[in-house]
Formats: sequence, C-alpha cells, structure tokens
Amino acid sequence: MSVVTDSPVHSSGSDDFAAYLNEALDENSSSSSSDEEAEGKNEFEDVRNKRRKFESTEETEGSTSEGIVKHELVFAESSVKVDVCTHPGSFGDMCICCGQKLDEESGVTFGYIHKGLRLHDEEISRLRNTDMKKFLYSKKLYLVLDLDHTLLNTTILSHLSPEESHLRNETDSLEDVSQGSLFKLEHMNMMTKLRPFVRTFLKEASEMFEMYIYTMGDRPYALEMAKLLDPQGKYFNAKVISRDDGTQKHQKGLDIVFGQESAVLILDDTEHAWMNHKSNLILMERYHFFASSCRQFGFNCKSLAETKSDENEIDGALAKILEVLKQIHSTFFDKLEGDLVDRDVRQVLSSLRGEILSECVIIFSRINHDALPTLQRVAQKMGATCLTELDPTVTHVVATDAGTEKSRWAVREKKFLVHPRWIEAANYFWQKQPEENFGLKKTTNNS
Repeated sequence: MSVVTDSPVHSSGSDDFAAYLNEALDENSSSSSSDEEAEGKNEFEDVRNKRRKFESTEETEGSTSEGIVKHELVFAESSVKVDVCTHPGSFGDMCICCGQKLDEESGVTFGYIHKGLRLHDEEISRLRNTDMKKFLYSKKLYLVLDLDHTLLNTTILSHLSPEESHLRNETDSLEDVSQGSLFKLEHMNMMTKLRPFVRTFLKEASEMFEMYIYTMGDRPYALEMAKLLDPQGKYFNAKVISRDDGTQKHQKGLDIVFGQESAVLILDDTEHAWMNHKSNLILMERYHFFASSCRQFGFNCKSLAETKSDENEIDGALAKILEVLKQIHSTFFDKLEGDLVDRDVRQVLSSLRGEILSECVIIFSRINHDALPTLQRVAQKMGATCLTELDPTVTHVVATDAGTEKSRWAVREKKFLVHPRWIEAANYFWQKQPEENFGLKKTTNNS
C-alpha cells in the first residue's frame, strides 16, 4: 500500500490519518518476504514501484488523512512524464510521498499521530486549510483541553494524607470507567479523580468542537487519562498530545494541532504554558481534589477529599465554562458577518470577555506589588476602567484591608468594597459576581 496514493478520500482529521497510517504500515509489514535483508534493501524502491499504478491527482476536499500532495509517474503512449516530488513529509528518513531516502530531517514532528511522522510547513498549512474548511462548514471549531487541574486531579498513592486514606476503599471499577469518577491505577501508583460534570461537558462540547488533549504529563500518563475520560475513543482517539510531543520545552504550542489559530480555543489552568497563544486561552479555575494538589500550589487548607466534599455538578467550573463555550460558538457562527474562513474566534473571545466588568470603575488599595499588575490587567481585559486616584466615578474599591483610607472612603460613599478574589472569580466564571460574596469586614483601624 502506498502511504499517500491509497489514502481515503473522505476521512476526518488526524484520527483517520493515524488509523490510515497504521493500516498502511501493517500491510507493508504483513506482505514482507522471509528474506529480511532483501526487504530492507528494496524497501524504498518497492514504495516507488507501487506508486506507478496511479495517475497524478491532488484532492481539494477532505482532511489531514488525505493530506500529502500526490506526485506520480504518469505513463503516456509516446513519452513518460516525471513530476518532481516536493517531499511533504517523512517517516524517519523516507519521504511519505515518493519513498525516496532523505538526507536531512526537516519539518515538524507529529509523533502523537504516528511515531516518526514529520510534516513540512507547506503541507501542514495545506492540511490545516483543508481541515478548517470541513469543520467550519460542519459548524465546528477546535478545542484544546488540558488535563491536570482542568478536567481531573491526580496524586501519587503514597501522597494521600491520613484524612484521605478512606479513598483507597472508595475507588470505582476500571472494568467500566464510564460509570465512575475516582480510579486507583496501581500499575502507575496513582489515584485520579475526574472533575464533576466532565462527562457531560465532553459530550456536549464534542458537538461544537474537534477536541484535543494537551498535557505537560508524559505520553503514557496522557494516554491513561484519555482512557478514563474517553473509554470508547469518541472524542479524542489519536488527538492526545503530551510533553513528549511538544516542540518547545516547558511550553505548549498550536504548531502541532491541525487547526488554524483563528479557530482554536484553549482550556487550561496555567496561563504561562501558552505564552504565544494567550489570545486563544480560557483560563480555568484549578481543581484541587487531593491534599497534594493544594500543597503544590501553596494552599494551607484542607482538600476536597479531606472534607469529603466536591465541586457542584450543576454550577461548578466545567458547567459554567460549557455555557461560555456555547456562547462563543453561537456568536462565531450565527452573529459574525463575512465568510466563515475569515472569522476569528479570538476576536469573539476578547469581545465577550470585555463585557464582563464593562460598567465597573475600579481603584486598588494596599494590594501586594507583585499581584497588582496582574489584577489590573485581568480587570481591564474584562472591560473595567482602572484608576489610581479616588474619583466620584469609582464603583469598586478592591482591597485586602478594610482599614485603608480608600476602603473607608468606599464605605462612606456607599461604593462596593471587595476582595481581589472578586476579580478572579469573574475571570474564571465569565460573569460579574455578587459583591456581597466578596465583601470586606468593616474596621475602625486608622492605619
């Protein structure tokens, strides 16, 4: 089987690309002769010979699995026409199009689709354009999902606190993971808790998005978590990216995602992991089910597991964000004007975010100098106006101390006096939060 010429005409994305490549390689393997040395010697010539059966064509519709430009040997009655292969990608040192042995490695590695697969920039661009048109006209965008603290929380078994030891006897069966949410993975010495509402979230999100997993965990861990979240392989299949697949150390990037950046949303709890794609990011409130997770981020409090509680299924973080995703999807497809391929989901994201605190005029009082710039930036992105001097137009004083001059002024002038967590909560839930839930206690302190 020729890796390119025999590729399916109507496949769907990197999942089908991976399945097709596996089939092609398996067929090559099963048809091998008993003489392994001869097979190795003639491998590249065999690929080229098989391709002579086909005429030169280039599909204009389809997806990534159709993906490599077809340069064939076309035989005419009186002459032979030879097209020069552009070598759009490779397996190891072999061109996936013509089978020629290549001297240099170039392009981007897509190891999560198939080990050893590399594609050149031009081919990646072509595949993205093809995939994007197909999914946009199916009213789908792309959604890249982080794992830890976003969709689930994992701890090492030995890191369970004494107050969490009861969990060892409360785990769900690995025989049918679709019915459970707490799993003990003995072979990995880990315990994983899925975030409440995650299964409903994935089901409904899959109707609007082509979804990827992208984690800073290693590949075995990523695949194990994917099995828990998607046991039937309906949502992710081959689209599971780990730190082993990334092109930048300690960073995540969209260069290995088959989606145009203008159509991609990212859901992650860590902003600095996406330094080049902040405009695509929806920041998630971290899910701390285990005590080790709380300690990791410096929280001196009991974990959800220790208090034998959990996030609310109905109005927890994932349920709230699902509503945001629905709003973004609806705005992109139903309210924007112009051709679909010219629309940009980042503009929708920015516009909706800018409405959250658009009627608020904020001044900060006695906020830690390290935290202040971030709070100001977040508030301004949500549409708030931030002042440095007291003004009658101020609607909110954000402080950690009710005894400061500005805090007392807020009380006298009947302005809202709120803790910085009010801004953080609005940012996570994409909605202005009730001020009374974040108020500061009044004090007579004159400091």
